[in-house]
Amino acid sequence: MSLLRRMEAVGEERSTAPGVSVHVVARDVVASERASSPRPERVRIMRLMMDRVGFSEVARIVKAGDVDRGRLELRPALEAVVNADERLDVTMDEREQIIADVLDDVVGLGPLQPYLEDDAVTEIMVNGRDHTFIERRGTLVALGRLFESEEQIRVLLDRIISPLGRRVDERSPMVNARLPNGYRVNAVIPPIAIDGPTLTIRKFSDRISALDHLVRLGSLPAWYAQLLSFAVRVRQDLAVAGGTGSGKTTLLNALSCEIPHGERIVTIEDSAELKFTHHPHAVRLEAREASIEGEGAVSIHDLLVNALRMRPDRIVVGEVRNREAIDMLEAMSTGHDGSLTTLHAGSAQEAVVRLTLLARYGIDLSSDLIEEQIAMALDGIVMSVRTPDGRRFVSTYTGVSRAPDGGVRLTEYVSYDAASRSWTLAREPEFIEEAVRSEALDREEVALWRQSCPCSSGRS
Repeated sequence: MSLLRRMEAVGEERSTAPGVSVHVVARDVVASERASSPRPERVRIMRLMMDRVGFSEVARIVKAGDVDRGRLELRPALEAVVNADERLDVTMDEREQIIADVLDDVVGLGPLQPYLEDDAVTEIMVNGRDHTFIERRGTLVALGRLFESEEQIRVLLDRIISPLGRRVDERSPMVNARLPNGYRVNAVIPPIAIDGPTLTIRKFSDRISALDHLVRLGSLPAWYAQLLSFAVRVRQDLAVAGGTGSGKTTLLNALSCEIPHGERIVTIEDSAELKFTHHPHAVRLEAREASIEGEGAVSIHDLLVNALRMRPDRIVVGEVRNREAIDMLEAMSTGHDGSLTTLHAGSAQEAVVRLTLLARYGIDLSSDLIEEQIAMALDGIVMSVRTPDGRRFVSTYTGVSRAPDGGVRLTEYVSYDAASRSWTLAREPEFIEEAVRSEALDREEVALWRQSCPCSSGRS
């Protein structure tokens, strides 16, 4: 079906859903939010523009996938159509809005395009036809009804995933994909999605946040950032843990900035989010799902096994979720010190439990033996948290070692008080003094750092 015909098949007039109560903030459609033009006028103008330009030419422009260039190419013809349309009884501002909306529908992602272009928006969530939400500056905002019908959402999904060689239909009702600009896309359609097709787009900034940038944002104090820098420089194996949207990837990127440029890094992700453009010797690998024919899948496990043959100094795994956990632990304990990873967990204790459970997918060993592996492989767990007001903080830092009677011993290095949003050095990590003695860290630099630390107890 042609683009125009599919657009014409879209349902009835746009309406506004009742107010929606949101956990973070009540419905807040601010004045800056873009109001859409009436659909009948938009569709008619779109038809006239396509007749003027030609369907084949419009199809060529859309296929190119460059939204800005597509707008530039189509705007003159669209303006000519609007100016010549005697039936169009609207103000100049309304004419401009119609032009913008038609361009978004033809070369962009329709009503979602303004939010894709808004740098303050980090996530877009479409819950069926009637409810769309965005996360803007850490705050959840309800936009109400942006789509006229479920068919319009399906058209949008096709536009997003078809160029990626993927599909979403009744036989394959779920899809995860990455757009060329790095944004992560998840789509689920009926019958799996009971209330209509859902779409989640997670945006990622091209900007790399170093530890000092996180300090300026207030995510952690300078002395804590220095401690984490020490840990990376002396090749501690670290896991960044936290909940969804807590800033794990941002923190992982910041830690990676502390890796010396003379080392070879191999990054492994299921959806490429890490930015290593600052590092001259980084190899980025991305897992791949099976094609429409069910072939060509490449898992995180496959990439980890292959990475060991690439002579990496460090391995960075975007997130361990399955049997690759045991591969990651083995890599950490067999000569790839200083490796980094992330995982979903609410505390350091939960992180150990989760790693244990994940590792059991990959190897038939008892929990006790897997905990021994964790104790030998992992040196520390850094927690990332998100507060109800949307702010993100680097909270606790916990050392991981082998307990005298076997298993994992956790030692809190940095404590965090959520109520006062304050940090304290609970205990100086043993590796600091060891690194000073071996001259891996400068004694004077460490002395200055020690003077800056708010301590709650004596140092080890």
